Amino acid sequence: MQVAPSIVGCATPAEGCACDDEGATVDCGKVLSVVGTQVNCSIGKRVCRDGEWSACKGDYVAQRSSTIGTGLRLAALGMTPNGCAQNPCNPLCAEFLDTASGLTAPPDQLLDVTDAGQIAGAATAVGSELHGIVDNAGIAIAAPLELVPLEELRRQLEVNVVGQVAVLQAFLPALRAGRGRVVLMGSVGGRSALPFLGPYAASKHALEAFADVLRIELAPWGMTVSIVEPASVKTAIWTKGAEQADAMREGLAADAAELYAARIAKFREVALKRGPGIDADVVARAVEHALIASRPKARYLVGRDAHLRAWIERLPTRLRDRVLAKALTE
Repeated sequence: MQVAPSIVGCATPAEGCACDDEGATVDCGKVLSVVGTQVNCSIGKRVCRDGEWSACKGDYVAQRSSTIGTGLRLAALGMTPNGCAQNPCNPLCAEFLDTASGLTAPPDQLLDVTDAGQIAGAATAVGSELHGIVDNAGIAIAAPLELVPLEELRRQLEVNVVGQVAVLQAFLPALRAGRGRVVLMGSVGGRSALPFLGPYAASKHALEAFADVLRIELAPWGMTVSIVEPASVKTAIWTKGAEQADAMREGLAADAAELYAARIAKFREVALKRGPGIDADVVARAVEHALIASRPKARYLVGRDAHLRAWIERLPTRLRDRVLAKALTE
């Protein structure tokens, strides 16, 4: 998970943008960080009152990756470089273009969700008010549950479950002050547990429970909670998970490894045929909606495979088991 170290604060309205229409609004914001070709921005509104623009009041914080020089998209506003050029009164455009050309924004702050000191430091850097957080950190432990080393199971839950709660607890005072939004990065694995992915599925089932609990617990402060549920996504998590699984199998006794060898081989063959998964930008659009929509969804099931697996889970249990076994391990 990455947290920008300077989230609070907004740009000044561009020169020549007169405040002469009482009640009029302009978009405002600032570039939070630029890393390589990736840009993160915060977005809000200024209101014209008595001939002067109000302070920037943001209803959300939108973190969005945009490619500099190739169709810059400030996703929450749907803007492109040409759109910015045609809208000089938009201060977010002005600051975005200035920062993108100079790459002067501060770098992101890397955050280890199992390190209490780093979490506390990130919460301090954010300040007293925050309008949104995407709780997204995870690893995938892949092995038959019988053979998973218990220290690996604990590590899976420490990162994917305990770490998520630790981050949320640290940021909730600022989120409450900003009536912020919480977005949990779940998985369809939180609805549909596949063989040989038991530890991962358990962690994502836990996040589903957290989402259900938090929606009710945080509602009195006007806060919304959403969980995003993709299937496989083109990220490094599965490559790293496969490497870790291979390393674990090498440490097993030959007779133990042989117990599941044929079915694991079939499972991996099916996974390779299906490909690496959907593009991460598809998931990012769901996260974006959860952060900025007037009525965010409680759950975002993302991608065709995710919808298919959710449908399979509606089958009678024994039929569901036969379908998955035939498709994945036989």
